[in-house]
Amino acid sequence: MVKQERALRTREALINSAATVFDRDGFSVASLTAISSLAGLSNGALHFHFASKAALADAVEEAAAERLAHIVTVHEDEAANALQLLVNTSHELARMLTADVVLRAGFELSRDQVREGGPGLYQQWHRWVEGALKRAAGEGVLNQVKPEDAATSVVAATTGFEVLGPQDPEWLSHRTITRFWRLLLPRLADPSVLGDLAAAGSRPRARP
Repeated sequence: MVKQERALRTREALINSAATVFDRDGFSVASLTAISSLAGLSNGALHFHFASKAALADAVEEAAAERLAHIVTVHEDEAANALQLLVNTSHELARMLTADVVLRAGFELSRDQVREGGPGLYQQWHRWVEGALKRAAGEGVLNQVKPEDAATSVVAATTGFEVLGPQDPEWLSHRTITRFWRLLLPRLADPSVLGDLAAAGSRPRARP
């Protein structure tokens, strides 16, 4: 049991270190020596857990996919409808992209043209956004727009913020995401609920 716990901690340290190096240098330039050194481990320890840099990148992307899966569920009980849930979740995603290097590196790896495979975080995010908009349509809070078309616009914008964020943190700021929703919500929301939607994100509803 102690050995298993130690192995899990070592694996986690390597994933975090790899994410940091991939985020800083890119997949192609990143070296296994830099990753193992940052983790305070030998190259031999790294190769014991990961056979190659590609395998380590897959592990980073899989860890990022788990984080994204958590992000899209954490606000599930806090929003009055699926459209507000989408707004809240986009704010959380932007915040976590700034704070969590594993999530950030996972998205970067997902768009890397040098490597293939991985869970595909952009596709994962797109599926969730489209599902949320379909729920909003079923709830009667979506205007006369197709959920599929709206999802394309939302995903294009939010992933664009993710790409621009490392160059200028303002792109992932609460203010930028709020401005985006202030612009888009009048087009997406049914007029009957527009006044109840918070572009800045809503606070959790009081629990009974």
